[in-house]
Amino acid sequence: MKKNILVLFFPLFLGLLFACKNDKKTDESEKDMAALEPQKDEDFRPNFHFTPKKNWMNDPNGMFYLNGTYHLYFQYYPEDNVWGPMHWGHATSKDMITWEEQDIALYPDDNGYIFSGSAVVDRNNTSGFGKDGKVPVVAIYTYHDPVGAENKENDHQSQAIAYSLDEGKTWTKYEGNPVLPNPGMTDFRDPKVTWDDIHKQWLMALATTKKTLFYTSQNLKEWKKLSEFGEGTGAHDGVWECPDFFPMQVEGGEETKWVLIQSLNPGGYNGGSGTQYFVGDFDGKKFTPETYMEKLGEKHEYWIDFGRDNYAGVTWANIPQDDGRKLFIGWMSNWLYAQEVPTQTWRSAMTVARELKLVKEGDRYLVTSEPVEELKKYRDEDHYMEEINVSGNSIALDSEDLDLARAEIRFTIDDLQEMTYNFRLSNVVGEEFIVSYDHAQKQFSVNRSLSGQTDFSQDFAAENSTAPRISDSDSLTAVLILDKTSIEMFFDDGKTVMTEIFFPNQPWNEFSFASLEDFRVSELKAYELKFERPTKAASAEEDQDL
Repeated sequence: MKKNILVLFFPLFLGLLFACKNDKKTDESEKDMAALEPQKDEDFRPNFHFTPKKNWMNDPNGMFYLNGTYHLYFQYYPEDNVWGPMHWGHATSKDMITWEEQDIALYPDDNGYIFSGSAVVDRNNTSGFGKDGKVPVVAIYTYHDPVGAENKENDHQSQAIAYSLDEGKTWTKYEGNPVLPNPGMTDFRDPKVTWDDIHKQWLMALATTKKTLFYTSQNLKEWKKLSEFGEGTGAHDGVWECPDFFPMQVEGGEETKWVLIQSLNPGGYNGGSGTQYFVGDFDGKKFTPETYMEKLGEKHEYWIDFGRDNYAGVTWANIPQDDGRKLFIGWMSNWLYAQEVPTQTWRSAMTVARELKLVKEGDRYLVTSEPVEELKKYRDEDHYMEEINVSGNSIALDSEDLDLARAEIRFTIDDLQEMTYNFRLSNVVGEEFIVSYDHAQKQFSVNRSLSGQTDFSQDFAAENSTAPRISDSDSLTAVLILDKTSIEMFFDDGKTVMTEIFFPNQPWNEFSFASLEDFRVSELKAYELKFERPTKAASAEEDQDL
């Protein structure tokens, strides 16, 4: 993990840079602001990121697509707003943007809690669960025995399956569970299963404390161990969790590589929860990473998201071939403070759905991510500016232009110089969220220490988040997705991604650029996002990325 000590001083000079009109408030306006009721609980509920109607949620689980519907299951505790006996909650969507919560899918039973896992559409009925022409959907999940865990038994987690014959609405647990008993490992969980069409097998990636185990099956009921990966490779400051494993074609060519997504907690790039990835080859039995990834250890710099608030993300199964995308969603929080954030009715949201791509730069393979195209259908009011000359502080957008609580902002800065570029969200009570890019150091940083309510956890804003800039381009492009209490930032076509949450006492009403030196923003395009059902697709002109 790389930290630039200079970022700790940013609030000092940025406060001076950005102070352009708040210092001119009259006594009367200050009294008006003091009378404003701080935001809380339901005020913080996102406009379009999925949240449960009430209580606790964490990891996305069991995601599949079938007959026009995207299914999202999730770790859920319906009785409280903190973690407890895990169920699988369920939500559905036609476009991965507008979600409808469904009835709870899987409940704990005598075998234990229902921990994370995956689901597949068994089109060829290899499991034998299908009947009367109905295609079975098979869920693979971890049973967690809380009594065994409390007694420190090494085999308290095992893998089980359930099946659905009504497209994921109701489930029947397999009477032969567990299908994969525990061989004596404390952490043995989160099975991610996919059909390996290259080697004609069901393939399971399973997380243990320090490594990923790979298993094969022909019927989803009987599993055989193939190999293991990861001990001594990659980041290891926490427990490995929630893997995903799949082939991807390299953009612009015919080459295919295998990608292993591997979450861990703690040990993320900025502390707490994080999701790293590896790229390599798989011969049907063993995964071999690219040589530059073999022994990265603490210097591992290949992360799906460098921000603090994207964890345990996995991909959807059964995406049609004529679509061909690798679609991903993550839990938008961090175990450092997820159970302490200032909401009571509900806890946690998912990230926006994203498309993953595999690109090659020099001799390196990079997994990039950007918001799914479907989000563009929700664009409503737009705002466009060219050649923004920034001298000191320049307000680019305010609440009269569009609602910054549901916005998409795209901008480009050409001809980067060895200086620090800053942009900021701010509100009428003087709170601010600051993002900086130091081109000399090729490093991003995020400061949320003055972003509103932060004292609920000593870990929330004690340090700035940082991320390396992966691209070598002389131009910086940014896509920002804003939704009340979160920002998802995609730089350089998604080569560097950062997701952060915040809890301002009043909504953000200004978006500004600033620097100690003058610079020029080549182009800015912003959209207010409307979240009734879209009535028309985005125009060809709107679909053009900056």
